[in-house]
Amino acid sequence: MPDEPRLEEQALSQAAEMAIAAQLDEVENINVAVRTDLLKMVQGCVDSVSIAAQDVTMHKDIHVQEMQLHTDRIAIDLISAIFGQIELDKPLEATARLVLTEQDINRALNSDYIQSKFQSLELKVEGELLSVEPQQLKIHLPGGGKMGFSGTIVLHEIGTSRGIGFAAVIRPAIMKQPLLLEAFQCTQGEGISLELALTFLNKARELMDLPYFQLEGIALRVKKMDVQEGSVTLDTEAYVQQVPDFNS
Repeated sequence: MPDEPRLEEQALSQAAEMAIAAQLDEVENINVAVRTDLLKMVQGCVDSVSIAAQDVTMHKDIHVQEMQLHTDRIAIDLISAIFGQIELDKPLEATARLVLTEQDINRALNSDYIQSKFQSLELKVEGELLSVEPQQLKIHLPGGGKMGFSGTIVLHEIGTSRGIGFAAVIRPAIMKQPLLLEAFQCTQGEGISLELALTFLNKARELMDLPYFQLEGIALRVKKMDVQEGSVTLDTEAYVQQVPDFNS
């Protein structure tokens, strides 16, 4: 039977729950478990922190169905933390499990926050540099480990721009299996060349193979992706240089 939390652990856990909940737009349920002792707490150190939350909304349109996060050995500025501003004295490593529904993903993809981070993608096709700007993207999760994508992309070439509607079905990379494209078709516009389609697919594979994704002081790596009908579960590792401000 696990040890009962000390009084200082209970107090710090409750304070952390309130501070995190205040940073979020909405959260249905949140539970924080801090492991430390009084001496370490005074020094601004904790042994571990575990967070579990459901129905989390941040940045207005980023919604996560379930979130579980765990990290060891945190050093924080205690005075700042008391006033609700969590500042890390040292970067920390964490693991997190996120469950997102199909609706969550589509809401995030078309949010101002995500679109401001990923506005366009530059590609080099047959020696010419062009950019692809995604618009009105939608994901479908039919099950069987497949992900469907549909929407419109604006292709900016030298001296001209044109919109192309598309629909695609992929199988995300799993273990040693690479990203697989099962189907692709243009639904409106003049279509794209085979060279551009191959370049776009190779760029997608390159992005999926990146060791980390950078986002607001956090380097995030997806270790495992479980695609089910209607939802995706992500097991991730994160290197956190600073706790992000979810209200910005």
